[in-house]
Amino acid sequence: MALLRSVSNGFSAVFRRFASSSGCTIYSLSSGHVKCGVSVIRVSGPQTKQALRAIVNNSEYEPKQRQAYLKSFYHPTSKEIIDRGLLLWFPGPASFTGEDACEFQVHGSLAVIAAMLDALGQLPGLRPAQPGEFTKRAFFGGKLDLTEVEGLSDLIHAETEAQRKQALLQSTGTLGRLYDNWRKRLIRCAAHLEAYIDFAEDEQIEGGVVLKLTKELKAVQREIRAHLNDQRQGELLRDGVRTVIIGAPNVGKSSLLNLLCQRAVSIVTDQAGTTRDIIETTHSFGGYPVVFADTAGLRKHTTDAIEMEGMARARQCLAQSDLILLLTDAKALRDVDSNESLNGRIDSYLQELDIPKELCRGKRLQLVANKTDTLSAEEIDHLRKLKDVLCISCHKQDNLPEFLGSLEQLLQQLCGTPQAEHPRITHSRYRQQLERCIEHIEIFLRDYKPDVYPDMAIAAQQLRKSVRCIERITGHVSCEDILDVIFKDFCIGK
Repeated sequence: MALLRSVSNGFSAVFRRFASSSGCTIYSLSSGHVKCGVSVIRVSGPQTKQALRAIVNNSEYEPKQRQAYLKSFYHPTSKEIIDRGLLLWFPGPASFTGEDACEFQVHGSLAVIAAMLDALGQLPGLRPAQPGEFTKRAFFGGKLDLTEVEGLSDLIHAETEAQRKQALLQSTGTLGRLYDNWRKRLIRCAAHLEAYIDFAEDEQIEGGVVLKLTKELKAVQREIRAHLNDQRQGELLRDGVRTVIIGAPNVGKSSLLNLLCQRAVSIVTDQAGTTRDIIETTHSFGGYPVVFADTAGLRKHTTDAIEMEGMARARQCLAQSDLILLLTDAKALRDVDSNESLNGRIDSYLQELDIPKELCRGKRLQLVANKTDTLSAEEIDHLRKLKDVLCISCHKQDNLPEFLGSLEQLLQQLCGTPQAEHPRITHSRYRQQLERCIEHIEIFLRDYKPDVYPDMAIAAQQLRKSVRCIERITGHVSCEDILDVIFKDFCIGK
């Protein structure tokens, strides 16, 4: 058991540090610093009941839990009434933070809020909460894991319907439960291996345990690989699809941006090269967040220093994008007769714009044919038969509903639909830790041989590292879990 005892118990250390600093009671406005009908002021900590008694001016007041009371609120020093509102009492551990907590719901004027916060600040043992401190206490109190904390943060900052759905699923634990399942299975594998190392001879543990845990490790590895193979849909939905509008000078890039945003974001003139810098704006399409970027027109040869800098910035923006709207003049596609020849035309167009194909690798590229108003009806019908082209006239706004519908479908393909059955990676750190977890499992499966690891304790370290990668995602960092499994599954020392 030397290996188990040698692992640092970081989680307990964090708890001790938190416990030493959480003796105070915190308070804060929870509903936002704006004028509104009702504002909510939250209090959490061991002095909560004394605080609510002082505010209602009744030292023996005993409210029932989770019931709303209409009360008058007083300043504890002057005894003047501040406001009348609702009081709610949430005794720990059945509260958001796990501590004793209460809420004062008052009228949302700035004067009332200031007076209530000043009143709470006069009470001994109370201090203003730091940013995110209520949620931090909920985490350390075991009410939320880190994925739920970050899901709650995403829910607060959600701007589109799809973002709201994804954040809500994560904040209610769908992602955390998936990771915790992998964590427990890896802990069990590590526990079985270490039990075999330390107790196989004394307790007559069968040698087949190693074969079983190897099979389980391969199953976990397959599941994590499938989870990682998500085309970054969750991250795109959370951060927004970075969409760059690229094309030759004067093909209508700025006009397209203005049309999509329904306002004059970029300057539009008949003169080519009006846009030199990157112009970005964020919008919602069908519930999906999009960060549009209008760029300078691209071409191979120019002697204008400002235009050269604009083109360099455009290519840099393209390299950082998720979706490329490659805009061209519809007249340039009149002689394209098939999707195969269209691909060749796209390649030659990228060469004209001096865009290396490597710069587009891993990104979704969508060809957009603008200025369809300059084509005949027969030519327009021919273009629409090409499945990889979106047609539009920014000048006359022809085909606008169909174009917007196609763009929404494209965004839906990129971002997917949030589902509780298939929670998705929403933060890059999750992806990094899961990739490291797979690496440690791979090393164990590849190198676990008696001639490579004559001491199996060295091999067991790879399993422990894989567990630690999952724990870094959810915030669980402990060495006691493996001991629990060992004693439960093998009855060591019975």
